[in-house]
This record gives sequence, C-alpha cells and structure tokens, in this order.
Amino acid sequence: MKQEIIVSAAALRIVKLLVGKRPQSISELIKATGVTRTAVTEQLNELVAAGLVEKEVEKLPGRGRPRHLYRATDAAMRLLFPTGNRMLVPAVWEALREIGGEKLLRNVVTRVSRILAEQYRRRITSGEPKERLQQLVDLMAEEGGLVETSTEDGQMVMLKRSCPFISMLDEKRNICTLDEEMISAIVGQSVKRIAYRHEGAPCCTFTLVEQ
Repeated sequence: MKQEIIVSAAALRIVKLLVGKRPQSISELIKATGVTRTAVTEQLNELVAAGLVEKEVEKLPGRGRPRHLYRATDAAMRLLFPTGNRMLVPAVWEALREIGGEKLLRNVVTRVSRILAEQYRRRITSGEPKERLQQLVDLMAEEGGLVETSTEDGQMVMLKRSCPFISMLDEKRNICTLDEEMISAIVGQSVKRIAYRHEGAPCCTFTLVEQ
C-alpha cells in the first residue's frame, strides 16, 4: 500500500515528455523544455525518487563517456490517467453483476479478500486479535500507508487515513466490504467500520466486534 504520489507541475511536464517515447537524455529534455540543466536535473531526481522515472546508462561507441537516459515507468502512466483507474474497477463490478448477479459479485469479493488477507497473515505472529490488528497496522505503515491505532471509549480502533482502494469505489461500496472482510480474516475476529470517509468522516475507522 503506497502513499499518493504528488509531484510539482514542472516535474509533471517532464513526465509528459517521457511517457510513450524512447528514453531521453538530459540534453534532449533541456531542448524540449527550454529550462536550465540544473532545473531539469532537479526535476528528474524528484521523479526518480517518486518511482515515476527510471535512469539507465547508454554506452557510446569508442571512448566516449556513457550518458544517462531517462524513461517513464508504469506508475507515471497511472499518474497521468487517474480517471481511467477510477472508471475501470466500478465497470468490472457492474460487469460481474450483469453476468452473475449479486451472488457472483459476493463470491468474488469474498475470494479476493481472502487472497489479500493471506499475503498479510503469513507475516503476523500473534494469536491475540488486538495484537494481530496492531501488527497489521505496523505492516501497512511500513508499506507507506497512513494507518494507525488509537483508543476510543475504551476500545482499540484502527484509523485508515489513506486508502489504496480509493479509485475502486463504486456506488454500492463493494470495495469497502472487501476491505472490511480482509481485515477480519487477518485479525481472526470480525471488525466493523464505525466511520466512513465517504460519509464525511476524516478517515475510515474500524473496531473489533466484541464476542
């Protein structure tokens, strides 16, 4: 789970010059943008650090010094076309519903949540639900997610300040159901969402269901 990538307008211009083209040198980018070498270099460093651009070395024939070339990554493509991401998954939900109705959609959500849960479950060692929830939060935070635990009215809660599934939201909130079931499967105890970002809360909040 990664944080949202934010780059400057100047760096975004570099991305647009690289996407769908052969790798470019700094000299070529200077010519295309009309700005200084220092500015282009700073923007490229920003983009490489964000995972939007990759640098490679081209060896020139003879004794010429090798030069650096820059290419856009798949992440850059996703950054440029966020609307496509927001449209695709809801369209998939609707296609599943049309093909097999709510039963098929329900089965898909359940299976996907199990598959995702297994990726975390193998890295969690505690047998106690609260400790497992804390370990899950720690893992998600290590991956770049803005997630933490707190105590409200004497109960431990999980605050998901960032959501990797935000572009997958549809009207019936199937992805929210998937998220809730995934967390429950990892923790080994049912969790419920007590606050929704989509209903005006600052973030989605989960708590363990008392047994």
